Amino acid sequence: MENETLFNEEAEPPGPVTGLVKVKNEVIDFFSIDTKTNQPYPAKQKPDRIIFPFKDSARSRLFRKRHYSDITRFEWFDWHWQLRNAIRDVNTLSQILNLSDNERQAMMHNAGALPVSITPYYASLLDPFNPSAPLRRCVVPVVDECLHTAGEEEDPLNEDADSPVPGIVHRYPDRALFLVTDSCSTYCRYCTRSRIIERSNQSYVDFEKWEKAIEYIEGNQNIRDVLLSGGDPLTLSDSKLEWLLMRLHKIPHVELIRIGTKVPVVLPQRITPALSAMLKKYHPLWISIHIAHPDELTPEMSAACIRLADAGIPLGSQTVLLSGINDDVATMMRLVHGQLQIRVRPYYLYQCDPIPGSSHFRTPISRGLEIIQGLRGYTTGYAVPTYVVDAPGGGGKIPLLPEYAVGWEKGDLLLRNYEGNIFRYPDNHAELKDIH
Repeated sequence: MENETLFNEEAEPPGPVTGLVKVKNEVIDFFSIDTKTNQPYPAKQKPDRIIFPFKDSARSRLFRKRHYSDITRFEWFDWHWQLRNAIRDVNTLSQILNLSDNERQAMMHNAGALPVSITPYYASLLDPFNPSAPLRRCVVPVVDECLHTAGEEEDPLNEDADSPVPGIVHRYPDRALFLVTDSCSTYCRYCTRSRIIERSNQSYVDFEKWEKAIEYIEGNQNIRDVLLSGGDPLTLSDSKLEWLLMRLHKIPHVELIRIGTKVPVVLPQRITPALSAMLKKYHPLWISIHIAHPDELTPEMSAACIRLADAGIPLGSQTVLLSGINDDVATMMRLVHGQLQIRVRPYYLYQCDPIPGSSHFRTPISRGLEIIQGLRGYTTGYAVPTYVVDAPGGGGKIPLLPEYAVGWEKGDLLLRNYEGNIFRYPDNHAELKDIH
């Protein structure tokens, strides 16, 4: 089949009038109300009004007024508009941010391997004056991306070696990673797969590649779990994404489908009622969301997650540990607590992968262990993610924990609790005793 472009489709139709839902932060369907119809007698005429999918924040409205004054609220909430107007060049970004010399130089000389792309929505969250602000550091390049240190590799996880057909990474016996696109709406500067990201700003769907990947999954009955990733699968249109889900859902031995995405964070407008209704048809379906910092937990992002959760989709978070961004207990505590409030379960805390130019993001392993120790016992277990290193060379995810098991003494296991106190657990088999 011929390749098809991702972003040239017409805007999706509004959701149905029925099924209006109003929750705490006003998640409601997207439709037009005509107050002039069905009037049995003359009445004061009111103009048509639009009920939007989310209640946008005051910050978002102010940003739109300042930088996109000619854009209607309707356009701002159109995810296609957000994608088409993603910020990719230094001139556009400099009109929104007071760029430092470091940032400007990096953008003008294409520092690093990864292109720049920031949705207008996510740009509204960036501190315009502070280059060290967490969200800004996540998406605006600096010249440090040109510094390559020992141990950094283009493909540090050796995924290409575990790729039996293009688009499939089959490392674990019962799971397959399906890389369905090479495009994201917003590019994180520490992206593990920066080597595969499309640089032409025009991404295409390769249906022949998809077919071969699906054939591989169909032919391997050990695969019971398929993770759709990329790039970001939720940048696909509803019809293309449903085509994939439908094909995978029909494979008898595929018991579980997962989607890895950053879209609810950087492009919450994408989480339309139509998308949620479509995804709901393909349970069991899980979604893992890449969340980096509590400042990303905006009203719009929260509403997007609540909409997905209301569709019965379990949500987990995957957070990369980043130096100077989220590598302290207080920030991580705010993040995990905020996630639970919008029904997102903290799942993984990743040590930053050693891609080229990532040394300014990476922390010592000891920092991650300190954070887990600062969470465990001080908050609910649901809020404590698993800290993992995705081992370079293809070793897979290896969990790391602080030393809670101290050792053994006289048949007892010595345990250190979250307060640092030592307790004994009788780990030897009890001897049978005569109870008479």
